[in-house]
Amino acid sequence: MKTSYWGCFISLLQVDFEVSIKKFSLMEKLKRERVIAWIAISISAIFANLWAYWGIFENFHEGWYHPSFLQNVLMMFGQYLLMPLGFMLLAFVSIRWHKVGAVCHLLLACGAYYLFGKMGAGLMLVSIPLVGLAVLYWFGQIQKRKLAYILVIGLPLLQIFGIGTVLSIRVANRYYDGNFGARQIKGNGVELIWAPQGPGWPDKGTSWYEAKQICSHLNADGKTLSDKELNIWRLPTINEAVRSSIHHGKDAGGVWDSISRTASYQHYPDKESPLWNLHLMTIYWWTSTEVDDKNAYIIVYNGGVYPRSKKTKANYMNFRAVKEVKKMSLTQ
Repeated sequence: MKTSYWGCFISLLQVDFEVSIKKFSLMEKLKRERVIAWIAISISAIFANLWAYWGIFENFHEGWYHPSFLQNVLMMFGQYLLMPLGFMLLAFVSIRWHKVGAVCHLLLACGAYYLFGKMGAGLMLVSIPLVGLAVLYWFGQIQKRKLAYILVIGLPLLQIFGIGTVLSIRVANRYYDGNFGARQIKGNGVELIWAPQGPGWPDKGTSWYEAKQICSHLNADGKTLSDKELNIWRLPTINEAVRSSIHHGKDAGGVWDSISRTASYQHYPDKESPLWNLHLMTIYWWTSTEVDDKNAYIIVYNGGVYPRSKKTKANYMNFRAVKEVKKMSLTQ
């Protein structure tokens, strides 16, 4: 009887121990799955928020130049906000149905691998991270979905609407007179005539070498090119470009420090008349000031100054030729 009692007692202890081990293993498994899930969510949130910030900022920095409001909106969603919205949608699916989301990540990784090739930045920055997220979402179990939704959807949307509202107000208040003729602009000790729209102020991008070539062949009216070098027009120096910068139709008070190689302004300039055309893709202008044999300074419409390779050619990088103002002599 005593032996039977102790046998039952030991059997109960053994069963209880096995149950405890299973519970502990299950708890460890759940804990591990939650950690894996939150690693995936954190990565998705980082990508979604970074792309949201970059997308909405760049939309109003280099985009939003079409005359049509509808075209600008389509470009905003189809180009600048496509990546953050894509990450937000992908994260939503992964949080709601984690294995479906994992498969979606894997399919996109394969698509990126096909588009970008087997090597290069596309593989390292797109395909591999997507495969990693696919693995994490597959093995992760997500808890506290509301918090996850806030991180991957709420915060990016807050950036898009918050930053977008501020930047859209700035863009809506740009000064624009629609005059694309030659303009005489006087800055801080600088007075130049800027070329009218045409070969001396083209719509398409040019390299620094092409800009110099065009300027040297530009006729006096700035509207046509000569077969021979005339050297009436030229590229502005970086000092002239900075000092001629405009803020709401008035001098921006720009000063170029040649020692520190930086520009400062009393009022930060913008993409406005009479210097800039709001409806061109161009946001950078070449200057004649060379950094070295391979690079020259460009100026951004907002006053920023950066070195760029003279060979760079893109539609957002252009030039506007200048010439000296002829002074009337006292004897005339």
